[in-house]
Amino acid sequence: MKIAITGPESSGKTTLANALASHYGVNVIPEYAREFLDENGPDYEYSHGDLDDIAEGHEENLQIFSTEKSRVNIVDTDFVVLKVWSEHKYGFASTYINELVSENHFDLHVLCAPDIPWEVDPLRENPDDRHTLFEKYISVLNVFKKDFIIVNGAPEERLKKSIQAIDQF
Repeated sequence: MKIAITGPESSGKTTLANALASHYGVNVIPEYAREFLDENGPDYEYSHGDLDDIAEGHEENLQIFSTEKSRVNIVDTDFVVLKVWSEHKYGFASTYINELVSENHFDLHVLCAPDIPWEVDPLRENPDDRHTLFEKYISVLNVFKKDFIIVNGAPEERLKKSIQAIDQF
């Protein structure tokens, strides 16, 4: 079972992914975008194919880490993040990113609400539109008919709701 943790910037994705991985005794499949930006710097361009490169790297991470024979695979972010961000920043998402979103890589998406304080991070860009972007996540997940739950509140509440949903699978 692959569980994707998704949502706007600074909505608690990595914190929740790490807590779930600890609960289930598994590793987190990491967010490739952070690795890409750490290596190449925070400036990226659509015209250079950077978002498609990030998508490809994330897909490779899924393949590499999914070889671990775990009952549950926890994935820090998904391709919906790239679609929503690309559309927000550039007005559209590439065919490649749309194809990745349309495929069924994940059994469940856990959408983190942006109801927690913004945490400054040099790789984060957009503290003001998190709620607008959150609504876009809901829309994309619905349009692509993805199974998802929304988690909000304190980290313990998010973890509890996520575990309940995962265990029901």
